[in-house]
Amino acid sequence: MNPRTFSPSWHKAPLAALVAVAGVSALGMAATLVAVPWFVLHRTGSGTWTGLVAAAETAGLLCSAVLAGPVVDRLQARAVSAGADLLTAAALALIPLLHALDALALPVLVVLAFVVGAARGPAETARQVLLPAAVERASVTMEAGTGAVEAARRIGLMTGAPLAGLLIAVMGPVRTLCTDVGAALLCCVLVVALLPSGPRPAGQDGRDGPGGAVASYLADLRAGWAYLGGDRPVRAVAAVLLVTNALDGALNGVLYPAYGTQVLRSSGLFGAMVTAIGAGALLGAAVYGRIGRRLPRRTLFVGGFLLVGAVRCATLAVGPPPWALLPLLALTGLGSGVLAPLMMSVAYERVPEAVRGRVFGMLTACALAATPLGMLAAGPVLDGWGVTRALVATGVVYLGVTVAPLVFPVWRELDAPPSPRAPHDDRYARDREVCHPSL
Repeated sequence: MNPRTFSPSWHKAPLAALVAVAGVSALGMAATLVAVPWFVLHRTGSGTWTGLVAAAETAGLLCSAVLAGPVVDRLQARAVSAGADLLTAAALALIPLLHALDALALPVLVVLAFVVGAARGPAETARQVLLPAAVERASVTMEAGTGAVEAARRIGLMTGAPLAGLLIAVMGPVRTLCTDVGAALLCCVLVVALLPSGPRPAGQDGRDGPGGAVASYLADLRAGWAYLGGDRPVRAVAAVLLVTNALDGALNGVLYPAYGTQVLRSSGLFGAMVTAIGAGALLGAAVYGRIGRRLPRRTLFVGGFLLVGAVRCATLAVGPPPWALLPLLALTGLGSGVLAPLMMSVAYERVPEAVRGRVFGMLTACALAATPLGMLAAGPVLDGWGVTRALVATGVVYLGVTVAPLVFPVWRELDAPPSPRAPHDDRYARDREVCHPSL
């Protein structure tokens, strides 16, 4: 008798592994986001080089999010996740190695940052593809599964940055990158050891053409785009991600630091402000995992964005004393914790398994594409209007996004699950006919 077949605890092991991987990966990534800019600034004193290295990793992540979808759909998602983690670990390990050999030129660091970003994209997409089977195996709701993953990710992000600061003080920024190397290797081990390999789903081995011919990679990409454009609620979610992540880029990259220096005038209070938002998001993800299934999605969507956008910006613009500011920011963080698992639950419900790698990658690309634009636009707005007016303007735009579900009928479909014929098999078939006319 195989204990893995009958043990209830083993049934939950894949989900527990994906939750742990989400937290460990976020911790390592947060450490890298602190250590690499610190190293570049310490070595060169150049904001241009620092921005170039950061942009290289973002560019790699954006490219892989779009281009790696067909790979995830054609291959076993577990193998893609493990392989991408190994590539991440190798690229990161080269940084301290080359530095020790006095061979780490800044252009080489830019290339390595691009490779790290390019590897993180398929790893994240593959784990998203693996989650539904793990949730079903554990006999929990999708809301509980996505909420647990988001809560773990928040814990990792909140822990990683201060841990990196401590490690940088003790052993320097380059050696601190070993934290992310270890995190990537641990993620690989957890995925390989605790997630079943499973057979490659039918129709996902690339032989989708006439007579079993290998389908075109570009045709697979077009099929993913066709599905994304044909499902109205998923398309609406992608549009919201595009706008709100541009606004979040402006807030996180420019306006929050400006608020810390110009209004709070304290790095300690600024750190407490970010921690309060993160703690609220962690609580929001946990609450959504417990009761999210019983609440109307459109209401949660509106309430979450209202807290994240208009309420948070208005709170900062008013400038209450710290004893009131921090609890209010924690309250707005609840919205952040609810929105990510909510949107992923919608995507899992509506997107067919055969195209999840492509569609999820494209959703990630939508989340990333406009973030640098938001950062670039926030600078002139801050210089011309000041931090308070810039926050008010950002809150007004966020409010426009918030009321969209109350105005446009497409958002009513969030509360109307797909018909029994879903997940849209007929529409996917039509999309494939567009990409493969001979079928």
